[in-house]
Amino acid sequence: MRSIWKGSVAFGLVNVPVKVYSATEDHDIKFHQVHEKDNGRIRYKRVCEICGEVVEYRDIAKSYESEDGQTVIITDEDIATMPEERSREIEVVEFVPADQIDPLMYDKSYFLEPDSKSSKSYVLLAETLAKTDRVAIVHFALRSKTRLAALRVKEFGKREVMVVHTLLWPDEIRDPDFPELDKKVDIKPAELTMAGQVVESMTDDFHPEAFTDNYRVEMMELIQAKIDGGEAFAVEEQPAADLDETDDVSDLLAKLEASVQARKSGSEDEPAKTAPAKKAAAKKAPAKKAAATKAPAKK
Repeated sequence: MRSIWKGSVAFGLVNVPVKVYSATEDHDIKFHQVHEKDNGRIRYKRVCEICGEVVEYRDIAKSYESEDGQTVIITDEDIATMPEERSREIEVVEFVPADQIDPLMYDKSYFLEPDSKSSKSYVLLAETLAKTDRVAIVHFALRSKTRLAALRVKEFGKREVMVVHTLLWPDEIRDPDFPELDKKVDIKPAELTMAGQVVESMTDDFHPEAFTDNYRVEMMELIQAKIDGGEAFAVEEQPAADLDETDDVSDLLAKLEASVQARKSGSEDEPAKTAPAKKAAAKKAPAKKAAATKAPAKK
């Protein structure tokens, strides 16, 4: 694994140097978009709506439009001046019982690895969390956003690894406005008893490895059957000059990924010292899913 960020956990007067790694990976099957008529790959151009020119990614700037229609440009230099962006600290704010965190708030998970010759401070914090059965609420800046997160310990074999789960801000959780649930429904005691018996008959310990992504397995079997049946074909490579102006979504995301890796010690991935009030979200277009090459089936 490659670390995505380096910093330290501030635990009282104790400073715990750490490296941060993504704890999960995507195994979804990726598809390319092709022209149904001739199987040609679909390419996209980044075109300026004013002058009509195809714009290279290096020439694209960030802008924010206010509610009254005013637009401002935000540069990398602007972002680098923000105190939150410059910080490299995961600050422990408080310790809480794990059951007080609604699972609906959990977002993404990251592993923390000791980043020093001695792992004593890391082990101290990990064992303290385990012994007190508490979760540390922390905040830091990662990928251009102040993160509220839960820091806990998870056992992997004989190792106790600290894991950070970023949390959604309260205003990022929707209100389930379902009027139908406001209506009174009478449940008979016999119905409740019978439902409880069904639950009891299906109760077991949770073993995630016992479950399989059946859709993925069946899709890979379908793909392999088409290959074995002679339906596969080789895609003709296009000249590099054409690809420069017509990168598809997967090519663009690959470049973005490379940019993040190249700047991981710069302004893109910095943690925070104080957690400011949640700022208004900027308008943004929904992200497009990237197309990628197929991966072998995993059970």
